[in-house]
Amino acid sequence: MQVTFLGHAGMFIETRQGTILCDPFFNPAYFASWFPFPANDQLNVEPFVNPDFLYLSHTHLDHFDTAFLRDRVAKNTKVLLPDHPLGLVERKLRDIGFTDFIPTKNARPTEVDGLRIMITALNSPADGPLGDSGLCVDDGEVRLFNQNDSRPVEFEALHDFGPFDVHFLQYSGAIWYPMVYRFPQKMKDALSSKKRRTQMERALRYAEQIGAPHIVPSAGPPCFLDDDLLYLNDLDRDPTNIFPDATVFLEMVAEAGFTSGHLMIPGSVGTIGKGTMHVAHPMPDADVAAIYTDKRAHIDAYKARQKDVIRAEKASWPRGEVDILPAIKGWFEPLLAQADQTCLGIDDRLLLDCGDAAKVVINFRDRVVHAWAGEPCRYTFSLDPALVEYCLVHHEEDWVNNIFLSCRFAAERKGQYNEFLYSFFKCLSPERIQYAEGYYAEQAPEQQLWECDGYLIQRRCPHLKADLTRFGEVEDGVLTCTLHGWQFEIATGRCLTSDDRHLFSKKIDEPSTDQPAESTISADD
Repeated sequence: MQVTFLGHAGMFIETRQGTILCDPFFNPAYFASWFPFPANDQLNVEPFVNPDFLYLSHTHLDHFDTAFLRDRVAKNTKVLLPDHPLGLVERKLRDIGFTDFIPTKNARPTEVDGLRIMITALNSPADGPLGDSGLCVDDGEVRLFNQNDSRPVEFEALHDFGPFDVHFLQYSGAIWYPMVYRFPQKMKDALSSKKRRTQMERALRYAEQIGAPHIVPSAGPPCFLDDDLLYLNDLDRDPTNIFPDATVFLEMVAEAGFTSGHLMIPGSVGTIGKGTMHVAHPMPDADVAAIYTDKRAHIDAYKARQKDVIRAEKASWPRGEVDILPAIKGWFEPLLAQADQTCLGIDDRLLLDCGDAAKVVINFRDRVVHAWAGEPCRYTFSLDPALVEYCLVHHEEDWVNNIFLSCRFAAERKGQYNEFLYSFFKCLSPERIQYAEGYYAEQAPEQQLWECDGYLIQRRCPHLKADLTRFGEVEDGVLTCTLHGWQFEIATGRCLTSDDRHLFSKKIDEPSTDQPAESTISADD
């Protein structure tokens, strides 16, 4: 098996049974905020545009490059579809001309033209744009797991499909937190340092669970070329930057010692055998090293090549074409009326501050949208009105996959992160909000318990259902789910990470008839 790395999460897998193009990303994403790093704009893509199969893990714009898929990839390609609830990948691909689809079932191996594959799909409202996935490939000799930025919580099917020879996985930041928050700088630095460390540690734990002898860091970090966002690049291995590059993670891999890490840049070819992997780069090793040791020079040259792209993107943003307040009111209020679980989970007001253009309150308690009159709001998003107008003009149903991942906004909040709030902005259609509401409502009380530190507690994490018998660690009465970093006070079940979760916990020597609390909404809400 050979794998050509295309940049970010993109790869071209070659087997005797056929080729698979995965998550190609060549055009900038999120209002020209994200570019692949290292640069792939000079890579010859012709060898990769006529694959036998196409796999898109989800519809985040750094994995679903609409322009490249529409303009370059052969439309007779067979598409391997993840088992996502709303079929967003298929819908978007049909819109741009693809017609041949191979549906899969979550975590069930299937044979396609002699190639054994399995796609692990994640379907909670917090997973990507209502869905994320990873791809397993077995060509009869070698097994590969392309996890990209999915976060599986069940491992039995993966272990059954394996053992794997190579594992591609995300290790770096792919979010706006905490950079966009108006926290005191000392607090922001502390949160960023923790985020940088925990995201790499999480990747290492996934590598331990999968057990492949070879791993390749992929799916990031993004590169920021706009002057307004250049500060987000990790140019000097800053311990407070959440976007470390692959060399930083590979040092951690080397220290761990249980697997071999490999650096791949756009154009690198990995030749994979049973338990072996060799990487050939498209340039001399000294030039590869220079990308990381002189990152400023690499980014400066990249920026110069892309400056006209960024300028054209900004010039295309609508300004003054939409009256923001009535447009949001007419769109959002019917959704709020359906969003019982979501509104209960947020239970406060959000201010969308678009400067002089509009200051809009979304009141999740009363389920109304109105002009701000100075009342306190627990959450505030300060946004360029042009980005809001863009989402209104194009009726974008997922603002996370447009505005928020762009990092082109500022945020404030009182209290902890609230997952319901950001999930709402992924669900801006009746279909999407109904799916999220159904998902929350169907979460039955967690009945499986396990003994931990003198307590019986629920086995599944209230966040994303990770198995706490695998990923739970206890210190000083605090249980940490190491898969995502969420923490709970064992004695009370109180969540220390967010106020919209609760862990069922009962002291073993204390009789009780209490039943586990619902895992998505705390009784305190």
